[in-house]
Amino acid sequence: MKTGLFCNYDNHYQDAHRAIFEQVALVKQAESLGFAEAWVSEHHFSESNLSPSMLVLMAHLAGLTSTIQLGTAAVLLPFHNPIRVAEDIATLDNLCNGRLLFGVAKGGPFPQQNKHFATSMGESRAKMLEAIALIQKLLYETDVSFNGQHYQCDRLTIYPKPLQSQIPVYVATGGDEGIEFAAQNSFALMGGPPFSLERLKQTVTKYRAFNSSGSEKLVLARFFYVGKTSDEAVSEAMPFIRKFSQKMKANSTQVIQNNLNPQQKPFDRTNICFDEDYLIENSIIGDVVTCRNKIKKFQDELNIGTLALKPSALTLQKNLESLQRYNQEVRNYVQTTHASSR
Repeated sequence: MKTGLFCNYDNHYQDAHRAIFEQVALVKQAESLGFAEAWVSEHHFSESNLSPSMLVLMAHLAGLTSTIQLGTAAVLLPFHNPIRVAEDIATLDNLCNGRLLFGVAKGGPFPQQNKHFATSMGESRAKMLEAIALIQKLLYETDVSFNGQHYQCDRLTIYPKPLQSQIPVYVATGGDEGIEFAAQNSFALMGGPPFSLERLKQTVTKYRAFNSSGSEKLVLARFFYVGKTSDEAVSEAMPFIRKFSQKMKANSTQVIQNNLNPQQKPFDRTNICFDEDYLIENSIIGDVVTCRNKIKKFQDELNIGTLALKPSALTLQKNLESLQRYNQEVRNYVQTTHASSR
């Protein structure tokens, strides 16, 4: 299992410049600690998450790092022209010397995004799947012709081509159609912080029904803080958890009330939930022993490729200390004990 950093560009202090460069400091720290990957999220119209121009931020990180792989977590494909995404991804792979990882998602539940990018929630998944199919062709083939329901091109070749012969692809999905598509193409999976262990296990089981090769190797993103005591860890992380809980509950309520997605099911705690106690329980938050045990539980149940840690204190210094404590007292323990138990 690799260790990664999950980057939300949190704007805790209503200071965009500070937020951007505190995230850069965390990525640099992660690289210095030998973390394998840094994953950057995409958010729009959010005062608290300043990563609408994800690929611009990643180009900046590409110039400031040299070893850590850089992943998109994830490009919200329904809101972008896939031809332009292919060009940007290929260019970025060259900029970071072949360190790029390409994660994709349909976006949600953020009604403002769907509204202002003129994409209904009902068509988001279909657009995502069609877009990634076109992007894969454009990245590696020439004279591409494509005639989909949403996207078309005729004898198109993009330049530059990626530096990697195949950029690894990750799909954030819980829907049957998305899981089947990922499995058929041997793309890996991504799971966000609020997704329960039970939901993730079901997703992996469905994937393996189509593809048993182990290629689903999961990027598991989890809110994270390892403290000297569990009380300290929960105390440091709770302001962030509370704000996230309130924001996501409000978004979800708006989705259901507006009936923007008739298939939207009520959230339940075996699938996805935004209650504070649920988020704390499903996160890697606690003292050293608690964090070790939580990670081991995920490792035992899932084929985790990367554990992507989302630092959840409000101050840079506390998050740097937490990452250091993880590196010294958690990381090697969970990797060694899990390997020896197999």
